[in-house]
Amino acid sequence: MRIQWGLYTIACAAMLCATVAARAAEDAAKVNGVAIPQSKIDMIAKEQATQGQPDTPELRNRIKDELITREIVAQEAVKRGLDKTPEAKVQMDFARQSVLLNAFARDYVHRNPISEDALKKFYEERKAAAGEKEYHAHHILVKSEDEAKQVIAQLKKGANFEKLAAEKSVDGSKSNGGDLGWSGAERYVGPFGNALKKMKKGQISEAPVQTQFGWHVIRLDEERARSFPSFEEVKPQIQNQLQQQEVAKAVAALRAKAKVE
Repeated sequence: MRIQWGLYTIACAAMLCATVAARAAEDAAKVNGVAIPQSKIDMIAKEQATQGQPDTPELRNRIKDELITREIVAQEAVKRGLDKTPEAKVQMDFARQSVLLNAFARDYVHRNPISEDALKKFYEERKAAAGEKEYHAHHILVKSEDEAKQVIAQLKKGANFEKLAAEKSVDGSKSNGGDLGWSGAERYVGPFGNALKKMKKGQISEAPVQTQFGWHVIRLDEERARSFPSFEEVKPQIQNQLQQQEVAKAVAALRAKAKVE
């Protein structure tokens, strides 16, 4: 069989040119012969989009310009041997580990998706824990039970709650007359939240309420029905939280099996 070498050579050259052109199309730029792939710009633009940055030609040009500058400076740093310094080696190793940690987390989440049932269960549990009411309360926080009892006695005699809070409370809310604003009972430490649930509008706690912060005298000003976001509204946050928990468990399991000396 005779091969027509002239035509074969022309065909090979055409294929080579097409391959080079395809690769060049994949490169956004070259810096001293080093390619900056378009895929890198695509990746960064995608990450920016997740943070609310619109994917525009202007954004991509800024990313490209930044990558060119970084490559120029990086090349100069290597020429000067700066990549061989102990500090640079430690930082590059740390950066490598960070990339791999993120890759592990993404891979684990991909392999172990959170089920819809698990998301809904978490939502219902948090909704139940939050309760059906919100409370607007004032409080006076003091260091001892005796001092708290004295405050209650003064209030029963007609003393102004806000004025006493400003004078005696050791809490940051003293500048506001002890006003804690609106909040669910679960936002407070256990004894405080439980006391709120048992009180009636306008009532001042009959006895001091002790927490790890000290002794509280509480006044319940108002209460209202609580509005809770729908499952669909908070689903992304729940999913993210549960994914982080699962990745943390996986990392803990790896640590348990690792030989650390």
